[in-house]
Amino acid sequence: MKLATLQTEQGTTVVSVVDQSNELTFFDLRSFDESLPRSLKGILSLEDGLERARKAAAQAEETNQQVTGTLLAPIPQPGKVLCIGLNYRDHAEETGMPFPDEPVCFSKFSSAVTGPEHPIRIPAIAKEVDYEAELVAVIGKTCRNVSQADAPQHIAGYMNGHDVSARDWQIGRPGGQWLLGKTADTFAPTGPYLVTADEINDANNLPIKLTLNGEVLQNSSTDKFIFTIEEVIQFVSQFMTLEPGDIIFTGTPPGVGMARKPPVYLKPGDQAVVEIQGLGVLQNPVEMWN
Repeated sequence: MKLATLQTEQGTTVVSVVDQSNELTFFDLRSFDESLPRSLKGILSLEDGLERARKAAAQAEETNQQVTGTLLAPIPQPGKVLCIGLNYRDHAEETGMPFPDEPVCFSKFSSAVTGPEHPIRIPAIAKEVDYEAELVAVIGKTCRNVSQADAPQHIAGYMNGHDVSARDWQIGRPGGQWLLGKTADTFAPTGPYLVTADEINDANNLPIKLTLNGEVLQNSSTDKFIFTIEEVIQFVSQFMTLEPGDIIFTGTPPGVGMARKPPVYLKPGDQAVVEIQGLGVLQNPVEMWN
């Protein structure tokens, strides 16, 4: 099942999605279950939320209850936005850095999250803004101190993500400004929809690529993970309670702009596209934000 968040004339609502050759059709879940929450985070917080959404989606699609609106991020305001750095073997090799012994974790604020087709806005103070295609895991059930074996039952699904990074702040400032370099507004596009975990055979083995202005600059697979998604969830859940709607960016493959000679950074007018097998296409234009 594919679920998205749509801004309609009646307000924000969760819809099911049929994706045929990247032509998206949206179906109104609440036409068959008016008590369903209007947010995906709210649906995930219900014990039977996904089951109810699946039944409503089947009915809405069967009776062609279409709805139109503007796509937002599937989870516009996640409680936590966790990120894993240096998690692809080929990316570590690209940067000349040793493989980490444990997941390297940082976070973004939820205010960094934006949706498909919404612009990535470069702050005037940032000069070297990089692209990073990433697989994003979405937590569906509360967990703490969960084992790797049990981690999958706490994953609601997956979506495309883009970990935009101002390198001149992240690593170019004295002492490094990881937080400021990573969490500017619009620096965490996700979408276009969430694909439930049952539709993904193996999230640790998915082709992933980023295209910038029609040129493929990142092209790898999540089978190059240093730490699997299950290992990441087990590790971070030792420190914090993961809750429905929390999202985890799982790292980026090689080909990032700062590693290229000469470097390639995002600029106004660019079109950045993240595509992971089975998760649709996440496209965002780039503009300045003065």
